[in-house]
Amino acid sequence: MKQLSSLSSSMEVLDTMFLCFTVMFLIFRISLATDSLFVNQTLTGNGETLVSGNGRFALGFFSPSGSRNRYLGIWYKDIPQQTVVWVANKDAPLGGLSGLVTLTADGSLVIFNNASKGAVWSSNSSTTSTNSPVLQLLNSGNLVVRDFSSDDNPTSYVWQSFDYPGDTLIPGMKQGWNLKTGQGWFLTSWKSLEDPSDGDYTSQIDGRGLPQGLVRQRSEIIFRTGPWAGLRIGGGPEMKNFSLFNPRYVYDSVHMYYIFENEYEEFILSRFVLNQSGILEHLTWTEKSMEWHVSFGLPSDTCDQYSHCGPNGICNNNKYPVCQCPSGFKPKVPDSWAAMYWSDGCVPVTPLNCSAGEGFRKFSRLKLPDNAHVVESNVTASKVKCQEACLQNCSCSAYALIEICCCAMWFGDLLDVRQYGEGGYDLYIRMAASELGHRQEKLYQDSTSSLAEKQIDLPLFDLPTIAAATNNFSFSNKIGEGGFGPVYKGKLASGQEIAVKALSKDSGQGLQEFKNEVKFISKLQHRNLVRLLGCCIHEKERMLIYEYMPNGSLDFYIFNQKNCTILDWKKHFDIIVGIARGLLYLHRDSRLRIIHRDLKASNILLDSDMNPKISDFGLARMLRSNQTEVKTRRVMGTYGYMSPEYAIDGQFSVKSDVFSFGVLLLEIVSGKKNREFYHPDHELNLLGHAWKLWNEGRIIELLNDPFTDVTINIPEVFRCIQIGLLCVQQSPEDRPTMSSVVQMLDSVNSVLPQPKQPGFYADRCLLYGEGTRHTGNEVSISTLVGR
Repeated sequence: MKQLSSLSSSMEVLDTMFLCFTVMFLIFRISLATDSLFVNQTLTGNGETLVSGNGRFALGFFSPSGSRNRYLGIWYKDIPQQTVVWVANKDAPLGGLSGLVTLTADGSLVIFNNASKGAVWSSNSSTTSTNSPVLQLLNSGNLVVRDFSSDDNPTSYVWQSFDYPGDTLIPGMKQGWNLKTGQGWFLTSWKSLEDPSDGDYTSQIDGRGLPQGLVRQRSEIIFRTGPWAGLRIGGGPEMKNFSLFNPRYVYDSVHMYYIFENEYEEFILSRFVLNQSGILEHLTWTEKSMEWHVSFGLPSDTCDQYSHCGPNGICNNNKYPVCQCPSGFKPKVPDSWAAMYWSDGCVPVTPLNCSAGEGFRKFSRLKLPDNAHVVESNVTASKVKCQEACLQNCSCSAYALIEICCCAMWFGDLLDVRQYGEGGYDLYIRMAASELGHRQEKLYQDSTSSLAEKQIDLPLFDLPTIAAATNNFSFSNKIGEGGFGPVYKGKLASGQEIAVKALSKDSGQGLQEFKNEVKFISKLQHRNLVRLLGCCIHEKERMLIYEYMPNGSLDFYIFNQKNCTILDWKKHFDIIVGIARGLLYLHRDSRLRIIHRDLKASNILLDSDMNPKISDFGLARMLRSNQTEVKTRRVMGTYGYMSPEYAIDGQFSVKSDVFSFGVLLLEIVSGKKNREFYHPDHELNLLGHAWKLWNEGRIIELLNDPFTDVTINIPEVFRCIQIGLLCVQQSPEDRPTMSSVVQMLDSVNSVLPQPKQPGFYADRCLLYGEGTRHTGNEVSISTLVGR
């Protein structure tokens, strides 16, 4: 009996275990299906969600901050700051928690109000037949109804949320038109942060003539990208060069749309949002700060405001006033010439009458006007044929030859034209014969401007203005001295503070470096680059006028033990990240692809909020699209920051700047200069010392002493040092790109590679003070200018 009792008890235990395993298996099966909803299944407003297979997106009911209404929406699942990317019932909110959603047998997604038992919203997808519909939240964030028996193919979707965007565009979503069905995809702003119903602003692709992007406030256009001419929108910076997204434009007999892909979507999230103010912003999620970072917004400046300068006016944000009349035109209202803002525009000096002798004047680097009319391909073979087609039509006021697609013509007034410092398109504007005697292609003429001034596309300051601002360049106004010359603080009559960098007659730099600085920095716009306001040329005097940085340069804070305590570790880290982002912009995100060649602590300036800004582009060089590196016989830079391949062989690339950044990062962490570092136990420089500590497992000893008395993030410090060592590796191929550096700084959980031996880590005397260099059996002479 005991054996029977024992056997019975064992059977009960086994039955219980089997039941538990069965329940656990069923739960596991259910958890695997959490991205889908089948016919007659429901999702309630009590916290139930569908989650995409990759865990990135969630679908469920939510309430916007400050609102008691409930909506069915899709949001990023693992971001603590709930970020909604799509809303179903944006115009039919639910009250309280009383709501559920279900999939009907005919394939419609329906939201019901529990209280009234009535449907408040439906996808109305039952018009397309399906035998076994299933609702699925895809890894892309697209919510689709498809036939369960069919493959996951977009052509088999009965309905998809990507066809009905709200205020957000995420990778894979389209903005444009299906020309065959008339289906349109466009963004609509929320009414407010608490109300996702339609607001006042829309962003869409305009298909009249050449496709272009428009932002409207109700029916009024407030921003226009400019036409897509096959390579880029509007002629401005190429969108594909911005961080974290690659744009693609599709324009054929069936489709006309814009779509973007994020090549780093696995690590960094990005999206476009049309906000309540009508700004179309591109945002990326920064894991470190746990917030969305605005990469850029459109419209971004005065000249982005639609037709700001009126008919035939040309807006130039680098001029004062910003509105100009093209040569051959005059202000319609003469008094408005001196005003910064105008809307009356310009009229021809000599009215057109379609008479013989009329021709065209070329204007370069322009955003092409609105309302382009595309001429058929039989006249696109050459500029001559395009010009002839315009001349034959008395209403044609301008044309542009767009070799990749067509000849475009404009009729009547030219609207919403701006000039870019770089890029843009050539526009040929029709002129009377009397206006074609002088072949100027400048936007305006200034009798006081010299030829040298006209070649510089920057606001020009006269010498009396700068002298008055700096108290006649008094010694008390002098705030520094660099390789270029003295720097003075000044204040313009408007109250704006400026920094004036004057070219010294004894300077090691000259006209070439002056032109270099103007050439590059005038065309660069980034929050971590110093802003060049203009220049002054008077006889042999040459000056650059910058925004004033009240907190001076970074070296003042990191190399002085007393001053170092002014900035806590968090601010030091923010400065590191800011410099990295500025350098990434130079290397990849700007259209110019610039190598700075002189990145160092004294060339990092700090604004009133201690935000870092890279300065001094006198030695910068530009890489062509087909170049990865350049070799020079004139090695210029600063000892201690030069990479080995540049200092020894004159070979530089983006990896040369990465080396300099690594040196600077280690200097920021340690508070010591690489070149002047001294340790009683060895003869290594700062890089060698850091490498020694790394190999001995004592790398945290590199941390600057003042930090030890305050709360710091030790893992963050360790990560920064490791990144610094990765950047200063001997071989350029081993060093990361600045894109990878920014990613490593932002992604706290990623595993970093192990660094290899640094370059120039042991020999502190190599090349210092030398004017010649020897490489193996070959002797070559190179100018080495050090500072």
